[in-house]
Amino acid sequence: MTDGHRMTLRDVVRRVVALVADAPALEPEVRGDAEREGRLLVAGVLDLSPGELATRLVGHPALGPGEADAIELALMRRLRGEPLAYAVGHAPFRDLVLQVDRRVLIPRPETEVVVGEALRRAAPTPGGVAVDIGTGSGAIALSLATEGAFERVVATDVSDDALAVAAHNARRVLADGHPPVEFRLGSDLAPVQGLRARVIVANPPYIAYEEAPMLPRSVRDWEPTVALFAAQQGMARYESLLSGAQAILEPGGWLVLELDANRAARTANLAAARGYEEVQVLQDYARRDRVLVARAPVR
Repeated sequence: MTDGHRMTLRDVVRRVVALVADAPALEPEVRGDAEREGRLLVAGVLDLSPGELATRLVGHPALGPGEADAIELALMRRLRGEPLAYAVGHAPFRDLVLQVDRRVLIPRPETEVVVGEALRRAAPTPGGVAVDIGTGSGAIALSLATEGAFERVVATDVSDDALAVAAHNARRVLADGHPPVEFRLGSDLAPVQGLRARVIVANPPYIAYEEAPMLPRSVRDWEPTVALFAAQQGMARYESLLSGAQAILEPGGWLVLELDANRAARTANLAAARGYEEVQVLQDYARRDRVLVARAPVR
């Protein structure tokens, strides 16, 4: 589309939708809703909301130089099966738009529920430290920093590459008045030994290795393995976090974990067996068991 500056935006959207509908590398449900997928891609490249794209489509406006080529590049990546967020380079999460690539897991709406529960539990007592284990793009940590009332936020990850993405997003979204966010390298709770946290939040890997063939190709073939899979039939990271979090939490502090619905009951039972109080499993927007909240005993 090197002559895209002479094309209308509507022309480009129609081309994108037509190619998405006939792309063998994409899942059938994506091809079946090609209109939505194509508009999301174009809107993402142009940094528009879907509503803003619809408004801009009125009147058949021309594209500026470079816009059509940027859409074409993202389209070619998407047609090869690359997830939409990677193809356009960013993803929304709560009040933020975060840059993402193959170094990090793509933020998902269900994790927004996890953050909301953490903020709700911490809200009655401002201040203190919030910890995000396995920060990836920084979605949880940066939402805690921009929406919460913490003194500081500490975010960890086992991947240097992921921490680089998270730090880049922090520079983009944190402003004066937000608490500082510190990034630490290491596995599970090892980087935060010696801290005392008001809340610990994590979206740990929870897919069993043997479940990989059941995942969509856009997840299995593109997102980082270290952020997806865990040993012990997907329970290893839950075991580690529940075993060690009480040593980090303040008395009465909260542990908030994203759950795999198939492992929700096992994880809740494990939390109760480890001595946590007020253990609850909460549902996400799709009414799936998705969030574990558990409180450290008040000693």
